[in-house]
Amino acid sequence: MATPPNKKICDNILETIGHTPLVRINSITKGITKATVLAKIETVNPGNSIKDRMAVKMIEDAEKDGRLKPGGTIIEGTSGNTGMGLAIVAVVKGYKCIFTSTDKQSKEKFDALRAFGAEVIVCPTNVDPEDPRSYYSVSSRLEREVPNSWKPNQYDNPSNAQAHYESTGPEIWDQTDGKITHLVVGVGTGGTICGTARFLKEKNPDIKVWGIDTYGSVFKKYKETGVFDKNEIYPYVTEGIGEDFLPQNVNFDLIDAFEKVTDKDAALMTRRIAREEGIFAGNSAGSAMAGVVQLAQHFKEGDVVVVIFHDHGTRYLGKMFNDDWMREKGYLDRKGLTARNLVSSQKGELISIEGSATVEQAVKLMSTNDFSQIPVTLDKRIVGSINETHLYNLLVKNPELRSKPVESIMQPAFPFVDISTPVEALAGMITPENPALLVRDFKTDQTYIITRHDVIGALM
Repeated sequence: MATPPNKKICDNILETIGHTPLVRINSITKGITKATVLAKIETVNPGNSIKDRMAVKMIEDAEKDGRLKPGGTIIEGTSGNTGMGLAIVAVVKGYKCIFTSTDKQSKEKFDALRAFGAEVIVCPTNVDPEDPRSYYSVSSRLEREVPNSWKPNQYDNPSNAQAHYESTGPEIWDQTDGKITHLVVGVGTGGTICGTARFLKEKNPDIKVWGIDTYGSVFKKYKETGVFDKNEIYPYVTEGIGEDFLPQNVNFDLIDAFEKVTDKDAALMTRRIAREEGIFAGNSAGSAMAGVVQLAQHFKEGDVVVVIFHDHGTRYLGKMFNDDWMREKGYLDRKGLTARNLVSSQKGELISIEGSATVEQAVKLMSTNDFSQIPVTLDKRIVGSINETHLYNLLVKNPELRSKPVESIMQPAFPFVDISTPVEALAGMITPENPALLVRDFKTDQTYIITRHDVIGALM
């Protein structure tokens, strides 16, 4: 797949993929662990991410067995990095590309894909994978509709994991002289961690593999209990890791354990990596590195811990590396009250209404509890919201709506914020479009609701 490191001239850009450096982490781990912590810097690939490796492998395997034909169109759902890898290969090999993605991804990712001539279709984040609007479903529909097209399906395509079995794993083994004891990787499609882990565990079964998950994703609980719990699923900010379904490339037998990292901790660590190590890496690197810090008690002197930095910081200039965005999300610390102070008096479970309930039932519930707004759930998972202004406007126009299900008239779900978010940041997040916020306490697994009234009361 990649050119040998001693080749002086590459025949095309694809030959530069792989052979990425392993760099010692010095500042962030100082005083936290005596283990050697090494970062696999995948940002030096031509597409600035590790996804270049599997993009070439998936395309070349599809060419060999006839799934991808000359002049064809590659259609894929992607958070951006896989799309970039596929787009680069497509340019070299003469294919067209159509990518679907979610509206939570950074604008820089979409701009970069379009720079390589790809068409990008942005889909809503907060819908089930089976929903026809989801980026999974839209990409599948386009594959059926567009002539001579092929969908790599990175989540279930075995070539994804095989690429890392053939390249990433051997590189790490060679670079550490076989001394690696722990592998720490953010888990999304599962290809990187499982392909790499399979190779390394074949060399040394005692190597421990830690998957980094995010709050709002199903991986950790499924690994620990075998239960796919939809109640674990809710919107999150961290990009590139976590899922609301189980990709076939995630082989849980190869992952010893999972560690969850909050959106805030991932964002702050992303910035620390640049400022303390001089490495301009992306959000999933911040999450993985924060996971290493949280797992420090599992590492001892003499251990060699390898953490993979998936992509480049330029993909996040409008997010984690933007102070205004960080303040808007409440990730930059400020003095004073936080969301924790505002919800301290709230007791019991968050009251919500199932989407199958009628509008009339919703009105009665809101009236009984003196609520101006309420979250809407599907199988106890928050998927939307309703507020009294919206209900009033609809019922005045059409009183017959009272017998319709709430899900037919619901609005988008209220945004989630971390319980440590400063009150000043909360004030800016509550708008006419978002009249309430859902506050998540990750440590206690509790969710609360904050309204404009709560913020005004705290500021008075």
